[in-house]
Amino acid sequence: MAALPSSAEVAVIGAGTMGAGIARVAAAAGHPVLVYDTREGAAARAIDTIRTDLDRQVERGKLLRTDAESLIGRLHPALHLDVMGRARMVIEAIVEDRDAKIALFRDVERVVLPDAILATNTSSISVNAIGGALKHPGRCVGMHFFNPAHLMPLVEVVAALTASEEAIETVTATAIAWGKRAIRVNSTPGFVVNRVARPYYAEALRARSEFFAGLGDVDAALTESGGFRMGPFRLMDMIGNDVNYAVTRSVFEAFGYDRRFAPSLLQQELVDAGRLGRKTGRGYYAYEPQVPEPHVEESPAGPAPSRVVAHGDLGVAAPLVALARARGILVEERAGDAPRIEVDGVSLKLTDGALATEHERVRPTVLFDLALDYETCTRIVIATGLADGARRGAVAAGFFQALGKRVTPLSDIPGMIVMRTVTAIANEASTMLSEGISDETIDLAMTLGVSYPLGPLAWGTRIGWARVLTVLENMSRLLGPERYRPAYVLRLRALGAAAS
Repeated sequence: MAALPSSAEVAVIGAGTMGAGIARVAAAAGHPVLVYDTREGAAARAIDTIRTDLDRQVERGKLLRTDAESLIGRLHPALHLDVMGRARMVIEAIVEDRDAKIALFRDVERVVLPDAILATNTSSISVNAIGGALKHPGRCVGMHFFNPAHLMPLVEVVAALTASEEAIETVTATAIAWGKRAIRVNSTPGFVVNRVARPYYAEALRARSEFFAGLGDVDAALTESGGFRMGPFRLMDMIGNDVNYAVTRSVFEAFGYDRRFAPSLLQQELVDAGRLGRKTGRGYYAYEPQVPEPHVEESPAGPAPSRVVAHGDLGVAAPLVALARARGILVEERAGDAPRIEVDGVSLKLTDGALATEHERVRPTVLFDLALDYETCTRIVIATGLADGARRGAVAAGFFQALGKRVTPLSDIPGMIVMRTVTAIANEASTMLSEGISDETIDLAMTLGVSYPLGPLAWGTRIGWARVLTVLENMSRLLGPERYRPAYVLRLRALGAAAS
């Protein structure tokens, strides 16, 4: 099926950040675009905002003035729905509310052509439910863009059970013609990206509310060690805490109130207080002049070791050995032992989801968190148990500081920060494999849709599925199975890895 011709009129309903971005994408592809919003003047303001941004691109030499003027010339504010009679595609980007979307499309159905496609940009609501409520359900398809729509390359094309194959193929081809990477997904709660991404926010909120980890500590761990582009609290503030909370609630309700998707009271409190993030000037952080950067705990300088012993197969943490040698530290390697790095009588171990206090029953231990790349990361998070924690923490900090890393000491939290987040994401991705979604589709969706540094399934392979399973089992034991029960497919992969 061919894409809509560039001469076909497209209408975008909702002139917020997402709607304006989608309108810009369609206009850049050559379509005449109508922009409608129930708020008086909102459509015109959205077009003015696009014009301002295009002017900046021209000033920076990234866009020709003639191209900018042509794009703006194709954007037209609409004062009412009746003018959309010639639109070949209507894309809604309004509030994330099922009833509101259904009511809107019922109004749109009265004025558009019989073959016009109705595309919903919902990020989590069932497209089956929306399409099934319409007079002509076959033309309702999900077309989920990511913010900012004109920059993010992914579009999830949601193939509702009610949608015709012709409509699905047209939306897919049109997204590709608009320069997007389109992936076809089923109308399941959260689709792929928002479902798999739930733990990125949930684990940060749990660490903050249940274990008193600081906002700055969590965001620094996931960006400077985990390699994520933006920490979860910064990202929620950018998305809008009301939007993120609404998506979380939608997925939670759609999965029958499964506790692994449960919203955080901290989210609800911020929304109730009107602290919605950047758009209100205050969210988890304050966006005001002269406000200092969030505090991140830093270990004081510890003693630099001259010699360490690397025991066993360190797996994903093996680059620490080469890095230590490159820094002039003498490293003795002993095969066959339990994996750890011995420094001045203290065992440094990659977290396995258990507590450092538990490991101390065997030997003096400091746990360290997962990193995307131990060679290039700039921060390492450590945790000590209850016994002699200050001395052991100083020994661990001294070792990692000698490798050129900043060190953040953390409370004794199951799975720490990066490891618990990544394994929870990999676990949710694994549940989707049993639903017929491929590894490649999931990893592509997460790297393109939310800019993850590595797809969750590729990351599980890098960590080792046996370790991922161990981490989840330990967190299930300590924090409850309703959150961290390992997916069946994940267990199979861990068993397969162990057998090989």
